[in-house]
Formats: sequence, structure tokens, C-alpha cells
Amino acid sequence: MRVLITGGAGFIGAHLARRLVQSNVAVRVLDNLSSGDPSKLPPEVSFTRGDVRDVPKLWSLLQGVDVVYHLAALVSVPASVLYPREYNDVNVGGTVALLEACRDVGVKRVILASSATVYGDQPRQPVTEDMPPNPAVPYAVSKLAAERYLFTIGRLSGFETVALRIFNAYGPEQPLPPTHAPVIPLFMQQIIGRGSVVIFGSGQQTRDYVYIDDVVDALVSAATAPNVDQEIINVGSGEETSMVQLVEQISATVNARGNIIENREASGGIEHLVADLTKARQLLKYKPRTRLKDGLRKFYELDPRFNVKAGSGKVLAR
Repeated sequence: MRVLITGGAGFIGAHLARRLVQSNVAVRVLDNLSSGDPSKLPPEVSFTRGDVRDVPKLWSLLQGVDVVYHLAALVSVPASVLYPREYNDVNVGGTVALLEACRDVGVKRVILASSATVYGDQPRQPVTEDMPPNPAVPYAVSKLAAERYLFTIGRLSGFETVALRIFNAYGPEQPLPPTHAPVIPLFMQQIIGRGSVVIFGSGQQTRDYVYIDDVVDALVSAATAPNVDQEIINVGSGEETSMVQLVEQISATVNARGNIIENREASGGIEHLVADLTKARQLLKYKPRTRLKDGLRKFYELDPRFNVKAGSGKVLAR
């Protein structure tokens, strides 16, 4: 089997590429390196730097490819509020360009890395795939639009499509940008440095944190699973964790305490969001293997930025 991973030098993409290579899958990666790092890819991967909206380049890269993983996207929720046009251009326009190229070349299956943010606030938890989407930010709107284009063009063009709504993925090598950083590596860095940890809202808002190895399990399964065409599938841990509980668990993991600052004036975002995994179990034989406590320990022990035993002896300063 030959696969192309768009955005394959990013956090999820690089982990996926390594797993596929271990299974003797021929992997090609396209990434514009706006946030990816090709040094994270194994040498067996054929890497190309480029934009997912470049259809002629896609035609070339898709020759002989059976399955496409579409991970290329802008992913910051706060940044999408500031730059909605850019998020539409890349996340929606890039998806449409890729689907056109897949249609032209004759790809068999396209797997979209969608997002749980498309659910927004829902009247009950856990959320199931048949709930009406309620996107509250441009990033979520862009992912929902990408899903709709995926299924529409796939149906009209005759190739199989599946969208995985990934919840809050975390794990080693997750990027820690200077602004709009993901919550787990951000809190871990702040707590290790005994700095200030700001919790917005009540601190009781809950999320579903899923370890990167479990996300990769679902992605790998989606490439060959039968009866997944035109399906939306949740990928999470199935467990709720509040922001307060997350801080406590990270503190216990790294054996340090930060200075907790509560900002109740600012919104903490969606109140509750946790995945119902019934469909993932049925269609992908998916079973998350890593509880949050164990995932945080792996993150801390395996990521050299945080654990002096794994790296150079220095913790990143902020």
C-alpha cells in the first residue's frame, strides 16, 4: 500500500508516518513546514515541501497512491477568530484542491483529520456523530465545511471517504508555539518551571484528552477498515477531565506545583466535550489503550523538553 500524508511533518502526521513505515507501508509526505519538522520523519519517507493547494504538485505526488491522509490544516482556535479568511483559504480551499486532485488521479480512499470542535456546545454528553454540529469558532466551521466537501466530492467522484473527529490529542513532540499553545504541553512547562498557570472560566469545563498513540491506531485502522465510506467517526479517550483535574494530574506527574490563577471573567470555551466511542469500536475496532495518567507520564518521560533524563538536562524557559 502507498499513502500520502498531507501535513505529515506535523505532530500527528509524523507519529502516523513512523507507525506506517514500521508496517512496511510506502509513505509520501507533503508539508509546507509552517509548523512541521521534517527531521521527525524516518528516512524511508519521501518528503516534499509544498502547499496542499498546489494541484499540479498533488497530481505528481498522488501517482500510484492508494490512500490519502489529509492532515494539512491551520489548527489554532484563537487564531482562527483573528484570521478567519486565512483559515478558510487553507482548511477549506486546501481540502477542495486535494479532493480535486484525488478525483483526477484515481485515489481509492481519503481520510480527513477533522475535529471535535465542530460539535460546539451540546445538550448532552458524550457526543455522538449524529448530533447536529454547532460550531462556535471559524476553525470549527472550516473543519465542518471540509467534511461536507469530502463526502460530496467523494460521492460524486467514486472514491471512499471517512472523517475522523479527533478530540484533544497530546503526546511527545507536540509543538509548543509562543502563542495559542495546546493546553497540556503549556501547563506542563509552566508547572515544571513553577510559573503561573491561568485557568479561564470556572475551571470545571471538561475535555476528552486522547494520547497520540491511540489517535494513530484509529488513523491506521481507517485506511483498510470495511464499511467506513461516507462515515464520521469520533476518536477520543471517552473520558472527561476538567481543567482543575488536568492541572492536578500534571502536577502529580512532574512532582511540582505552579501558581494557579483563576480568570473567571474570560470564557473557558465549550463547557463539556467528551466522545462517544461506540461507532469507533464498531467500525475501526478502536479501543483507546492509554489513560490520561499514563499518557501524561509517557509525555513527561519521553519528551526531552520536559524530562532532563530524556534530553539535554534543560527545561524550556518561557
